[in-house]
Amino acid sequence: MLRYSSADALRHHVRELLASPHAHVTLEQALAGLPVKLRGAKPPGQPHTLWRLLEHMRLAQWDILEFSRSADHRSPAWPEGYWPEGDAPPDSGAWDRSVSALDRDLETFLALVDDPDSDLFAPLPWGKGQTLLREALLIADHNAYHVGQMVALRQLLGSWPPAS
Repeated sequence: MLRYSSADALRHHVRELLASPHAHVTLEQALAGLPVKLRGAKPPGQPHTLWRLLEHMRLAQWDILEFSRSADHRSPAWPEGYWPEGDAPPDSGAWDRSVSALDRDLETFLALVDDPDSDLFAPLPWGKGQTLLREALLIADHNAYHVGQMVALRQLLGSWPPAS
């Protein structure tokens, strides 16, 4: 049986939380088979579109990543800096760029978590008590919440579950 140190086990569990489906739908699953025409559709009574949620996730995760690795990072203004202006992607490539950036930034964050020189419990010197572990849990919680909203929007739009 493979034995982990406590730190290695925690890094493994954090990676699993951030990058594996386990008890919830992944972003990839939530977006699978989504018709392009629904990316900017807003069901009656709902405040967001799938595009706005996707971009919000990307912007928030990018901010958490940059905060976690640089004292020089300045977060966007709240709330306007964390939401796109429009309900639909501004051009035909914006959706794919957003998904790619979200994936890339998550992998970059996971590299911080995986780095044995990263102390998951040490307060970030430029923060107010935040740790890398706290930021990892924040990404996991925030993304899971909004992926759940995406699934609910797809249900309301008649596009869930995805066609197989």
